[in-house]
Amino acid sequence: MKEVAASDICARVAELCMRACTVLPPDVVAAIEAARDREESPIGRDVLSRLLENAALAAEQGIPMCQDTGLAVVFVELGEDVRLTGGHLEAAIAEGVREGYEKGYLRKSVVRSPFDRRNTGDNTPPVIHTQVIPGASLEITVAAKGAGSENMSALRMMAPAGGIDAVKRLVLETVEKAGASACPPVVVGLGLGGSFEQCALIAKRALLRSLDDRNPDPAAADLEDELLALINATGIGPMGVGGRTTALAVKVGTAPCHIASLPVAVNLQCHAARHASYRWK
Repeated sequence: MKEVAASDICARVAELCMRACTVLPPDVVAAIEAARDREESPIGRDVLSRLLENAALAAEQGIPMCQDTGLAVVFVELGEDVRLTGGHLEAAIAEGVREGYEKGYLRKSVVRSPFDRRNTGDNTPPVIHTQVIPGASLEITVAAKGAGSENMSALRMMAPAGGIDAVKRLVLETVEKAGASACPPVVVGLGLGGSFEQCALIAKRALLRSLDDRNPDPAAADLEDELLALINATGIGPMGVGGRTTALAVKVGTAPCHIASLPVAVNLQCHAARHASYRWK
């Protein structure tokens, strides 16, 4: 049995919040650099260069790369042989988010209710998704999810008869409707199957994948490649100024589903694909 102190979780989550908002992951930086090198539009290349300059300054100076430092969406992989001491898991994570957003001077964007819209003042509560896994490891990932791209996302319960062609149309419609509002080049997380709520979570988890990986499912990998080409042919371009780089990647996740349904979720992520992880071994 491995013991992890709640105070340690709190401290690590605070660090993850600050790192996610100030340091763009290396795979995202590399994808933007590659996009800049192949972008045909001069203004598109200039925009991509400015995004890279902004990311470099943020990491160097320890300041947010975007004023919208997002809603803290926290993914937990909790080993069955891990025991938390000195507190409760979700309370420790929430306190870590509170401390990280305060210490990092990150914008607090959470309102306590959809009705009164009153700011909680500390960016809590976070959204927490916990998976129990075999073994004695614990991994926590903090994704700072901004509203610009989140607001442009979509979920639809489709008829299976529409097939993958209907899925492709929905993805393209979602990206085209978003235009510049999702701050492209975007990363597209696509969840297929499961249930109403599960497909949305699959889509969001897909955004955590490395941009340079290859989907182990050949059908999903082919769909990712096709959708990326179709999206980049829209001409929306970086920050909507036109060009061949509207998306950096499409990431597809799937789950078994009911014979009569085809749940589809399209979760857009702006170019600031912010997430950071820590693993207790």
